[in-house]
Amino acid sequence: MSAPTTTATLPSMPLWKQYYVLTKPRVVQLIVFCALIGMVLAVPGLPDGAALQRMLIACIGIWLVAAAAAAFNCLVEKAIDARMRRTSWRPTARGELSANQALVFSALLCALGSAVLYLWVNPLTMWLTFATFVGYAIIYTVILKPLTPQNIVIGGASGAMPPVLGWAAMANAVEPQALILFLIIFLWTPPHFWALALYRVEDYRKSGLPMLPVTHGNEFTRLQVLLYTFVLLAACLLPYIYRMSGWLYLVAALVLNAGFIGHAFKLWRQYSDALARKTFRFSLIHLSLLFAALLVDHYLP
Repeated sequence: MSAPTTTATLPSMPLWKQYYVLTKPRVVQLIVFCALIGMVLAVPGLPDGAALQRMLIACIGIWLVAAAAAAFNCLVEKAIDARMRRTSWRPTARGELSANQALVFSALLCALGSAVLYLWVNPLTMWLTFATFVGYAIIYTVILKPLTPQNIVIGGASGAMPPVLGWAAMANAVEPQALILFLIIFLWTPPHFWALALYRVEDYRKSGLPMLPVTHGNEFTRLQVLLYTFVLLAACLLPYIYRMSGWLYLVAALVLNAGFIGHAFKLWRQYSDALARKTFRFSLIHLSLLFAALLVDHYLP
């Protein structure tokens, strides 16, 4: 949804849709997709009926807790969201949903998701998922985001957890392969988010948040985006080096990371909002196709 010039011109959404919007559906879909990749990679060969059932239940539980974290984020940042063109349409920012409504909704989703994971998956996955909720909703949103321009780097640990949660759901353990997937997303997050922050810098300046383009400027941020894409390339080669994957993933990783580095290099050399948007969008394609390649490669003979 494109952000409006003024929220007063927007018609009120139905109540069910207001709650649905709080869950940040597109973000949560990517979280569940990454968790599903972790689940699939944790199971050697084709999953049987019991494994497929566990995957489905785990996806539901993780979706519920991730949606709860998103709703809590909307609650905490409602004043900030109201000052930002990109987020001013959210129901909490517009005052359509009260703080109590958002808080109760978030708590119910978190409790339900945690119960699903504890009872029908395993306690390890439940505790890891709950810790991720705390990391994102409390440590990142409440503490880090308004405190330091490195918020997205440190807080990125929470966003990198989905493959670990998926792996734990199937293996009831956190193994090195899961940590490699964690590292990839952890290093992908800063260049992905800073590309967005570059062309939304005025929004962040109005919000008062110390985002990197606001505190250190456009040129410094562009350099950081480029440097992180090189480090990300090294991390993306680890699944092949560790023998988690084969040639198909290796080719995909090289091509996708070359594309990301190319976008970042152009952004560094000559900035434009249009190129920053293009880089941000490519970063989403990069992660989705990278993990899809891992999935396809997993089933190659």
